[in-house]
Amino acid sequence: MRKTVLTTFGVVLAAATLHSCLDFDMPTDTFTGGQTELDPVVYKGKADSIDYWKQISEEGFSYAEQQLSNNIFQLSTAQYCMRGGKEGNLPGAHQYQYQYSITVDNYAGYFVVPHNFSHGDGGVLPSTYYYNQRYSDGPYGSFLNVKNNVVNLLNHPQIDSIPELKAIGLLLFDYSSQEVTDLYGSIPYVDHKSNKESNPFTFNKMSDIYVSIVDNLDTINACLKHYETRPDWYKSKIGAILMQCDWVTKDLSIESWRRFANSLKLRMAMHIVKVDPAKAKQWAEEAVRDGVIESVAQEICLDPMVSGFTHPLIDISSLWNDTRLNASFESILFSLNHPYTQDDYLLFDKNSAQIVNTADPTVIEPAKTRVIGLRAGMAMSSGQTLDVNPRVAYSSINNDRLSLAPLYLMKVSEVQFLRAEGALRGWNMGGTAQQFYEDGIRNAQVENRTQSTYSQKVDAYLNQAEAVAYQYVDPMDHSNDIESVTTIGVKWNEGDSQETKLEKIITQKFIAGFPYSYEAWNDLRRTGYPKQFEVLNVGDGDGSLVQGDIIRKIPLPGRDTSVGLSDISTSGLEALGGSDTQGTRVWWDVPGANF
Repeated sequence: MRKTVLTTFGVVLAAATLHSCLDFDMPTDTFTGGQTELDPVVYKGKADSIDYWKQISEEGFSYAEQQLSNNIFQLSTAQYCMRGGKEGNLPGAHQYQYQYSITVDNYAGYFVVPHNFSHGDGGVLPSTYYYNQRYSDGPYGSFLNVKNNVVNLLNHPQIDSIPELKAIGLLLFDYSSQEVTDLYGSIPYVDHKSNKESNPFTFNKMSDIYVSIVDNLDTINACLKHYETRPDWYKSKIGAILMQCDWVTKDLSIESWRRFANSLKLRMAMHIVKVDPAKAKQWAEEAVRDGVIESVAQEICLDPMVSGFTHPLIDISSLWNDTRLNASFESILFSLNHPYTQDDYLLFDKNSAQIVNTADPTVIEPAKTRVIGLRAGMAMSSGQTLDVNPRVAYSSINNDRLSLAPLYLMKVSEVQFLRAEGALRGWNMGGTAQQFYEDGIRNAQVENRTQSTYSQKVDAYLNQAEAVAYQYVDPMDHSNDIESVTTIGVKWNEGDSQETKLEKIITQKFIAGFPYSYEAWNDLRRTGYPKQFEVLNVGDGDGSLVQGDIIRKIPLPGRDTSVGLSDISTSGLEALGGSDTQGTRVWWDVPGANF
């Protein structure tokens, strides 16, 4: 096993310049993104095909490894890019902010941006529901970084001599493709996988992308399962390669990669449960049968203790003051009496300074009195410092909780909550809904587990039978005050309705998944859970939303160029099956009952 880079690791902050550096390379008419130096030869091959039955000699393996050396290095870069890395660097605040903090973190209900990124003129992000095309293209730009560092490997003529490496590269590409397809509703999946270099790009239907990814995952599972039949010399060479390029498994094993693939299939199965319940059941049961992630040791993540980085949200929240707690998340945590609300275990800090009521300046919330979030969609003013913007005083992330927190690609608690929902729906998940629900809560902590005291608090939390009466109070503007909409408890009750049980599962999954907002937003859109406060000022978006709505998708990327607009008009709208707006539901986002 790779040794950890750091035996002790504190929060190391950059020079205290209060600015956010939004310098990410955005997609252009050719859908390019920031990248490391790539192989100068562009290969075209069969990225979907993995000939894992091929007999390989030791000499043939060594030759292929030498020819693929640069591409193998780029696999590390691709993994970093999946969680805020750029140009070969470890995850950092600049790209992470574009990938998550300015858009989906707010849509999911975890955070709110507390200022408008301007010194006047209304700013470029007047509220969290404002549509800024440049910012909204950010997640797609991160996907392109992953794609640019993987697809040449997938199409390289020598990759078939190391099929397990091809399986890992294809899994990374498909994982990232699934993420952005869910955000935007469609991408040019086939063109990107085949290493197409320039326009026109053809957008593919989400339903077709899902089927193609699951077909790939089945092939990946078979390939990695067949690995056990390989000779010892072969396994030794694969192990040496994983030492170089595997930064997301904890044990550097092919088995963990295989379970990762099946866990992604389980995630995708649950996404389609309302649009194609029969296929959802089939995919989910197949994934569990073939083996999903079942322990902390099998989790997939970028670990700061191994790689040597500080969680990007530390700079974004504490140094730049660019994100603050969402009031809905505050309300959920306090309504459930979650351990994150206890003074010795806070997930978010209490207000950093006194907050003065705008209607009556004699009414003051003293500094460090309570955890206080901001309502989503709230109109924001300019300024990142407290002297010009009092919203900065609202609750930021607790650095002690997050500084050593892994950046998860697949957390065991997510898999357990997926299995809980599957069992609730009557699928064969290998256990009961209650069993997986409670296991998910026990594995939910965000911080590095070696330093966690969560296990000392979780039993009491699991026995929280009823919600606690709670009201969100905005000390600065009481027109934002609102009663909690969380009315469920935590304790599992077999007498609850199916809908109440589902709400409990998704609410706890939401807390456990923090701060990975993509899957949280997926769940919110497909189930309506966890219940959250009505978003303010939804009219600040692209004009497709009315009060009471939530954003259903991000408009397709590349709209700032005539060529990009041409691709959207020729294939993008057809692939979406509707208009390219924030209010358009993606394929699996079907209105109606959950059961």
